[in-house]
Amino acid sequence: MPSLDLVSSLPRPWDADEFVGAFDDWARSRGLPLYPAQEEAVLEIALEKHLVLSTPTGTGKSLVAIAAHAMALAQGRRSYYTAPIKALVSEKFFDLVQVFGAENVGMVTGDSSVNPDAPIVCCTAEILANIALRNGADAEVDSVVMDEFHFYADSDRGWAWQVPLLELTRARFVLMSATLGDVTAIASDLERRTGREVAQVTGVARPVPLHYRYAVVPAQELVEELLADGLAPVYIVHFSQAAAAERAQALSSVRVASREQRDAIAAAIGGFRFSTGFGTTLSRLVRSGIGVHHAGMLPRYRRLVEQLAQQGLLRVVCGTDTLGVGINVPIRTVLLTGLTKFDGTRMRHLSAREFHQVAGRAGRAGFDTAGEVVALAPEHEIENLKAAAKAGSDPKAQRKVVKKKAPTGFVNWGPASFERLIVAEPEPLTSSMRFTASMMLQILSRPGADAPASDPGSAFQAVRALVTDNHASAAQRAALARRAIAVYRTLRTAGVVEQHGGGFAGDARVTLTVELQHDFALNQPLSPFALAALELLDRDDPSYALDAISVIEATLDDPRPILSQQQYRARGEAVAAMKSEGLEYEERMELLEDVTWPKPLDELLEQAYETFASTQPWIRDFELSPKSVVRDMYERAMTFTEYVSLYDLGRSEGLVLRYLSDAYRAARQTIPDEAKTEDLRDLVEWLGELVRQVDSSLLDEWSALTDPAAAAEQDAVVPPAPSDVTTNERAFLVLVRNELWRRVQLAALQRDDDLVALDPDAGWPEALDAYYDEHDEMGTGPDARSTARLVIARHLDRWQVRQIIDDPAGHHDWGIDAIVDLDASREAGVAIVRVAGLRRL
Repeated sequence: MPSLDLVSSLPRPWDADEFVGAFDDWARSRGLPLYPAQEEAVLEIALEKHLVLSTPTGTGKSLVAIAAHAMALAQGRRSYYTAPIKALVSEKFFDLVQVFGAENVGMVTGDSSVNPDAPIVCCTAEILANIALRNGADAEVDSVVMDEFHFYADSDRGWAWQVPLLELTRARFVLMSATLGDVTAIASDLERRTGREVAQVTGVARPVPLHYRYAVVPAQELVEELLADGLAPVYIVHFSQAAAAERAQALSSVRVASREQRDAIAAAIGGFRFSTGFGTTLSRLVRSGIGVHHAGMLPRYRRLVEQLAQQGLLRVVCGTDTLGVGINVPIRTVLLTGLTKFDGTRMRHLSAREFHQVAGRAGRAGFDTAGEVVALAPEHEIENLKAAAKAGSDPKAQRKVVKKKAPTGFVNWGPASFERLIVAEPEPLTSSMRFTASMMLQILSRPGADAPASDPGSAFQAVRALVTDNHASAAQRAALARRAIAVYRTLRTAGVVEQHGGGFAGDARVTLTVELQHDFALNQPLSPFALAALELLDRDDPSYALDAISVIEATLDDPRPILSQQQYRARGEAVAAMKSEGLEYEERMELLEDVTWPKPLDELLEQAYETFASTQPWIRDFELSPKSVVRDMYERAMTFTEYVSLYDLGRSEGLVLRYLSDAYRAARQTIPDEAKTEDLRDLVEWLGELVRQVDSSLLDEWSALTDPAAAAEQDAVVPPAPSDVTTNERAFLVLVRNELWRRVQLAALQRDDDLVALDPDAGWPEALDAYYDEHDEMGTGPDARSTARLVIARHLDRWQVRQIIDDPAGHHDWGIDAIVDLDASREAGVAIVRVAGLRRL
């Protein structure tokens, strides 16, 4: 039977019976006849019911989601698909494009937005929650598929799964997960709010059964055994990114893939752009049939591994439990290297939900008759057993065996732990509702929110309903109400909102005092403080732009790997300086305790925080954390790759990019337009372009999908090159300035060798000698870096630029001359500046 086109098969006008038949025919034409549970689920959806779909991995929940989107499309309504992580959002986006066509599917993740007005939108749960807060029941949301719904219980992000259920009372919901547990209370509340029946499809047997075993053999030996027994692909699960990368490196000595398989991999990735650092390592590993997958990788690298695995080209993937979050990668065997994990606070045993999420990835429907789940014994136990076996039955030799102890802080596990997890049911979902300033502002932005408090559509009534009528306990609801009052007072103090009328007896009205830009958002708990702190800065100060970024950075979550490396480097430099000063070891160690990562505006921000907290005590629940990552990169005039290399962050490139992306979004959306000077706009544009050039693969792939000619030529694995870096002239100008500024910094330090390494033919040593014959120093302050010191002559294929030196006499009679090669810059994705030399003007 030839594959049918689903969109053209949909019944218009709408007819439920015709829809069920058309969808069944389409699924069969794709070689995907519906299982009984899928048939039941599609029928319940067609009957306009909410659906709770709690079936094991591999039972076709994605096909049911497609049915929900197809029904909304057939009815001329708008549907949303939500997921907890951007990787899953993007995967589903591309999957749905293949089914419904690029014109019918959009994606919004906070970092990127493509075709956002499409009838089907893929987004993170937070995006949908913010739509629900800003528009309430009037939101243009008719159907919602919430994938991986067990994230409802996540302590940090669970609010985003709860808010749509509370606010979008017109929408029909499909709540899906393999590990939901008992959701009776949630389903009952959803039916109460919407007046729509909730159907539940649960307890379905896996089409591919799982076999479990506990192994007490070295990991590498076990992997070789699994490969020899034909149990690949093998996903080796670690609970730290470093352990996953180290395992992949260790396995590179094993012949994982045949010559033919390696040739197929090479052909698939021939045009893929690997950057230096971890990209070089990953290129070598995947060409050997070994993948790495964890959240610390760049998105394009993770997607590469996923696509190669989906094509059956990788026999082993070493990663963390990120693939347990629904990403569609075919796996025959899941090998767990441990049954404990560090949760950010302590080491603990895996929960039943965590275990089943990961274990459920084993076994490919249509390929495998069974999936394998193997738990590896603790490493010290394996070594002790090996030593005992080597000693044999000789009592004398047995007494000489020195048993290896468990590592400090080790939480033990064994066969009994494994057996308990196998039979354990997922824990009940618990509410983790919260209330923030961002949520308050979203509600205040609703049409009609400024109505008198007694009006049902007023912001007051909306906030009261949200904090008092939700899934939390009575004590939690009381705490949420107190928090809402504290947040409201904070926004009034900050001058963001204004109250008209006394009290809330009925006539009080609340309005926003400023017109917020379209994408304004107080995304961080400390964002209201950031707004107040920005007012303390002098906008005429040459360092204002960088200081404003430092205020924003102080409100962001700490990127611990980056800060640890900054501190390590700072302490290394401090020790070297102290040694040169002749300080004794004890004194050096004492002084070293005070050396940490850079903290710009530390004292100013701490004082401002105390002042702010004296009237807004709730803010003490959130810690202010001055730091410098964006500022550090800008002041060093470094590219992304150079910065990652400086701090040896190759294993955490994805974390670095995520932090830069969060900083860009916070600066763009939190700083009001009137507070953005031209220098600050330049800096923010530079940051955004830097993020796009490092990894814009999702946007570029979508662009290719909307162009049939480009899509036909586009390799499924190799994404298009990033967009032209010269197009955003404001951002590109900053890149050019940074390249020249790097030379100024090195010249000011008289580091001839580093300058020669950058520009071998520029005659740096002689030029510096000539400059310093006239001047004692070279300025590197804010004025020296200002745009007034850069002269540009623009030509079609090049720019001629001159960086004027800030000399102590103020003559400004020396400069660095250079050519900016526009074609080479487009190819490289960075500014290619060819320096002619330093000379007297």
